[in-house]
Amino acid sequence: MILRAGLTGGIASGKSTIARMFGELGCTVLDADALVAELYRPGNAGHRALVQTYGAEILRPDGEVDRQKLADLAFEDESSAQKLNALIHPIVMAEADRRAPSDGIFIVEATLLLEAGGKERYDKVIVIDVDETTQIARGVARGMTREEVERRTRHQMPRGERLAAADYVIENSGDREQAQREVRRVYDALREELGRSSRA
Repeated sequence: MILRAGLTGGIASGKSTIARMFGELGCTVLDADALVAELYRPGNAGHRALVQTYGAEILRPDGEVDRQKLADLAFEDESSAQKLNALIHPIVMAEADRRAPSDGIFIVEATLLLEAGGKERYDKVIVIDVDETTQIARGVARGMTREEVERRTRHQMPRGERLAAADYVIENSGDREQAQREVRRVYDALREELGRSSRA
């Protein structure tokens, strides 16, 4: 028996850190954004789809996708972001299904999980929540400008909508110890859910 949980949150919310904590507790974790990067490599399905849609001008001289050019196109406006998501998401999800374990808790970490219809795809949705001040500070610490963080935030699902779609919320504005407690709480709840499903 497998329980599929989608893990998401706004930019700079700490998704990778939280995902690692679930992995340390024994969950199988798949980073959908890393999978996207893999699928964008030359010869893979995502690369072919991008070139077919946007043309060879999104490629660097070595044939790799220029992620900055793609991001500029994708975040130009809401319809552009939706276009890229609709193009790539089915390819990513098909590959994620192929890599899913046969049993246990399978956590798929994805930035645009809810925007891509993840509420219907996963048994449970986990949303990582941070306050705006923390989000901007973490984004800047990662090398982004405040304006870039705010621009990307505007093209993601609003915080209130994301929280409303959550089965579980992990508050991640505090320190690592608080985050670990939050992850453990949700992990225990997922284990209980998996147990109930197995007995049904």
